[in-house]
Parts: sequence; C-alpha cells; structure tokens
Amino acid sequence: MSTTKSISMLNPAILVPALRDAFVKLDPRQLIRNPVIFVTEVVAALVTAIFVQDVLGGLGAAFSGQIALWLWFTVLFATFAESVAEGRGKAQAESLKRGKSDLFAKKLLFPEQKDNRACEVISATALKVGDIVLVEVNDLLPGDGEVIEGVASVNESAITGESAPVIREAGGDRSAVTGGTQVISDWLKVRITTKPGETFVDRMIALIEGAKRQKTPNEIALSILLSGLTLVFLIAVVTLYGLALYSGTELSVAVLAALLVTLIPTTIGGLLSAIGIAGMDRLIRFHVIATSGRAVEAAGDVDTLLLDKTGTITFGNRMASEFLPVSGVSEKELAEAVLLASLSDETAEGRSIVALAKADFGLSEPRIVGNGTTSIPFSAQTRISGIDIEGRRIRKGAVDAVLRFVGLDKAQASPEFNKAVDAIARTGGTPLAVAEADRLLGVVHLKDVVKPGIKERFAALRAMGIRTVMVTGDNPVTAAAIASEAGVDDFLAEATPEQKLDFIRREQTGGRLIAMCGDGTNDAPALAQADVGVAMQSGTQAAREAGNMVDLDSSPTKLIEIVEIGKQILMTRGSLTTFSIANDVAKYFAIIPALFLVTYPQLGALNIMGLTSPQSAILSAVIFNALIIVALIPLALRGVKYRPVGAAALLSRNLLVYGLGGLVAPFIGIKLVDMAVTGLGII
Repeated sequence: MSTTKSISMLNPAILVPALRDAFVKLDPRQLIRNPVIFVTEVVAALVTAIFVQDVLGGLGAAFSGQIALWLWFTVLFATFAESVAEGRGKAQAESLKRGKSDLFAKKLLFPEQKDNRACEVISATALKVGDIVLVEVNDLLPGDGEVIEGVASVNESAITGESAPVIREAGGDRSAVTGGTQVISDWLKVRITTKPGETFVDRMIALIEGAKRQKTPNEIALSILLSGLTLVFLIAVVTLYGLALYSGTELSVAVLAALLVTLIPTTIGGLLSAIGIAGMDRLIRFHVIATSGRAVEAAGDVDTLLLDKTGTITFGNRMASEFLPVSGVSEKELAEAVLLASLSDETAEGRSIVALAKADFGLSEPRIVGNGTTSIPFSAQTRISGIDIEGRRIRKGAVDAVLRFVGLDKAQASPEFNKAVDAIARTGGTPLAVAEADRLLGVVHLKDVVKPGIKERFAALRAMGIRTVMVTGDNPVTAAAIASEAGVDDFLAEATPEQKLDFIRREQTGGRLIAMCGDGTNDAPALAQADVGVAMQSGTQAAREAGNMVDLDSSPTKLIEIVEIGKQILMTRGSLTTFSIANDVAKYFAIIPALFLVTYPQLGALNIMGLTSPQSAILSAVIFNALIIVALIPLALRGVKYRPVGAAALLSRNLLVYGLGGLVAPFIGIKLVDMAVTGLGII
C-alpha cells in the first residue's frame, strides 16, 4: 500500500506561513472557539495593560512585563500549533492545485447520435451538468462524470499518486471518472455530473485545507470539560484573592493572572485543534479523503465492518482459473478450442479465458480469414459464444446452453463432466462448458478472484476487535466459498440494497458502530447509513457522494489504517489531557507556596523544588507553561502510537506514561527554568 510522503514539520514552507497565521489567529473572533486559550489571551491583554500603566506611572514594571510577555507566548504557541497542523494539509492541497490546469472540453454537438463525434471545444468551466463530452488519447477529463460509452485506460496518478493506469468503461462499477485525470488509450464519452468548481479534486482541496472541518462530538465534549475546568480555576483564583485580602497578603493582578493561566488546562487547550487537524492530515497521507472529522473519530470506535464483495473483496470480474478436460481430450486441446470460441466474446470473462490460454499454454490468437468462418458473439439471450471454422463448430458458454447445443441433458453427459461441473459449483465458481459439434470437450472454471493479501488484513482487523461481514448478491454457496477464502467472519448472501440498509440499521440499534466499504451505486444507501462510509475511488459517482470517506487507492482493507488513525486521535487527546491535568499538581508546589510564604511561613515545606524566590517561582511556572506546548507539538501532530490492547491495559499505560510523566516533568522543567532565570539575573 502506498502512502504520500510526510511533509516535515521543520520544512520552512510550513513554518513560515504557520508563524504568520499564528498571529492572524490571535484575532479574538477566531480564538473564542477555543475557550481556554481565549481566556489566556484576555488575561494576557489585562496584564499588558497593567504593565503599560505601571511604565507610564514610573513604577517598577519588569516583573509584570515578563509575565505579560510569556502569557502572549503561551497564546501564540497554541495558535502556532494549530497553524502548523493546518499548514501540512495546505501543502498537500497546493500540490493538487499545481496539478490542475486550464482544462478544455470536447462537447458533443449531437450526443444522441451514437456514431457522430462532431464536437466543439469549450472551456471546462462552461460545462453544465448533463453535458456529454468526448475524451480521447492524452486528453484530460474536463470534469467529474460517468462513462456512457467506450473503454479506456485512465492515468489517475494526479489523484491517487499511483502510476499504474486503471480501466474505466460504461456500465458497472468502474464508470466514474474524475476531472483532471488523463485518458492514455482509446476514447470515452462522458456525461458530466458536477458543476465547475465542485469536482472531486476541488472538494479534496477544500477538505485538505480544513475549510469545512467541524469539531467532532468528542472534541466538543472535551472542550466543554476544559471550559468547566477553566471556570472552576477562575473561581478558585478569585477565592484565593479574597483569602489573601483577609490574611493581609499582597497579591498583584499579574501574580493572580499567572496563577490562573498555569492552573487552567492550557496545554491540552493549546493542542486540541492541532490533534484533530493532524488526524485528518494522516488520512490524506494514506490516500483517504474524509469529508468530516466526525467520521474519523467514529472509525476509532467501529466494531463491525461491512464489505461489498464485488470490486471490494474480489477484483470484480469472474476470471478463468483452470481448464478441466474430459477423458480423451488434453488440456492443450481444450485450451485451443476454448480460445477459438472466445475470440468474439468481448466480456471480461471471455478476455480472461483468452489470457489464460495464452499464459498457460503459450497459444497465440489465430488469424481468422476466409468466407467460411462465422463468429458467434456472446449474448445474454443465448449465454453462449463460439465459432464455425473450417468445418468445425465450437461453442463455449453456460452448461445448460452448451448441453442443448450438443443435444444432451445433464443425465446423458459423462460422469466426469458432471463431476467437474458440480465441483466448481460447490466452491462458489461458475462452470462454463466447451463443446465441438456433438462432443463435450470439458469445463472452464470461472471464479471470483480474491484480492491478494486480503485474508491477512482481515486477521489484523479481527485482532483489533472488528467483525467483518461480506455482503453480496451471490447465492449462499458461492458467498460461503468466497467468505472462507477471504477470511471474513460472516456473510450476507443474496443481499439487495434494502437488505444491506436494514442490516446496518439493526446493528446500529444494538449499539454497534458500523463501517461500510463499497464501490457500486447499489452500495450508496448503505454507505450513507453507516457511521463510517468508505467509498472506493474506482467506484461510481453515487457511491463516492454517499460515503463520508473516499479511499483513493480503492483498497477495501484500508479501514485498518482509518481505524488506527481514529484511535490515535482519541488516544492522543486522552493522553495529552491526562498530561495537562497532571501538570497542575506540580504547579501547586511552585506557585501556592510563593503566594503565601510571607504570611504563612509553614508553606515553605511545600517548596520541594527549592525555587529561589516567590517571583522566580511564579515566572518559572509561566515560562514552563508556555514552553511545554511547543515541546508537545510534534507528539500532537504525530499522534500516540496505537497498540491493539485491552481497555484496562491501555488505561494503565496511559496513567503510567502520561499521568506520571505529566506529574514529574514540571518538577524538573520548572526547576531548570528557575535556575536559568536566576542565573541570568532576570529576577
């Protein structure tokens, strides 16, 4: 699986714009979305005003000036963290913008006339929904659309980053094309399905830039918690001020401001937005576009995954896997006959038979000439194809159709032939009979080919506690065979779109979070209903519109990475919240003794860090409070590594690493800052 190369946080192309944006984000109208940092900004402005007043009044203002400066740094570091996270996404978006150019379209003048390719060249921006365009070799697709005629190879590397071209054709689940991609063989007639400026690439750019990012329920809940803690500490500080007045202790506004800012959860408050944005950025690097942060977080709690079989678990077309001749016929003879019978079969199955005959037996396509040759193309009515050549009448097709051709019923066929047909059917494959004149030659085994490595991927999902369910329109026998080969936990056979939808609703009623992977129009209702709907980029426009994520690599088991990233966001947020709250405990030992040491000398026992003076203790706590945000930005952007362990083990590890770490780090950090402040003579 490919991933987009990560853009380093130290890249000047990220840092310089992020620093500029950090100042822009100081606008209170923007910052009010983050209550903790907004309160910090208000306090910083208040202390700054006091500092200016003291300077103008000729009073000593060095201490209040330093407090004001570090409070502004605290706010700036918080906005810088968010700007860096956004900057990485914007850098990805800029690469997409550079890949876009002024596109032109060959709009068909008479689209209703099948063989008429008369067209006019217009700007792609002038296209309307429903227009039909012709796209030929080396042309760029002028907009998103559905192929209505033709088959062509399309280079989608501008979207997926993959160099291998993909086949796009009319009908089925490979008919969707994306604006900006390039046709590299043959031609397509495409019906435009989106307005200019609303193409898939345009939406990708907007999403990557975070323009439509909204807070998730988890993030909202945590914001409420942080706001509540801020209010509690605000009340506590006011109460302490009253206590100081009662006890005769002098407390300046600058000191109280320092106390408030160091006690409220500024660490997690400053990193909260960056964590969510970075999670969506990590999805981008795995070639997944999420249309909402809600879906990313929901992926972290998914416990059931539905996957459409065709095109998702399997390649989507039945393919020839082996030739089974009857006695008296060699495999090569059967291969030669079925190759001739498939020359006029333009279906994917027919092409796979030709490919297998060439690959396994070294055969080449014969050159058919002469008036005595008649090709019989495959049709849905006859379910048979073949050729009459040089006195030979060869047919290949559905077993009952070929038996009628040779004038036999199944009971009259040889036991060997019937055994091969039954064996293929029991494994979920499709048997095709081959005959020449009135003689059966053997059977071709067609099977849905499961994508390589998918069984191991499903085992990894199972280890994460996710149940996999395959949904298919196949009969139960075929479904069971494919499910066993793919390694899914369960399957839903003969499933209609309504049944898929009902299944998801029943699971959701039971309290489960459901993810659905699909690529077809018939998957669209289920993709829309699922908590996490992952549409394949190779799928139809309807599927991509219905899902809340689009997998650009069209890899159904990409949900493993999606789930891990969702869990990473939740774990990172929880870990840094634990760290932030644990920080406060250490700050009590720095600031509380400093505030009341003169009035209550006994509090000197709490100065276990041995800080030099009350003023140096307060300033050191404020400086540490600002610097710890910067120190944690890389962790917020990278995320806490997900490990598939139980909740109890995860909680224990979280408390040990981030709880204990958050408790110990300030004791060391504040002491080091105090030594630096004292040594430099700042206080």
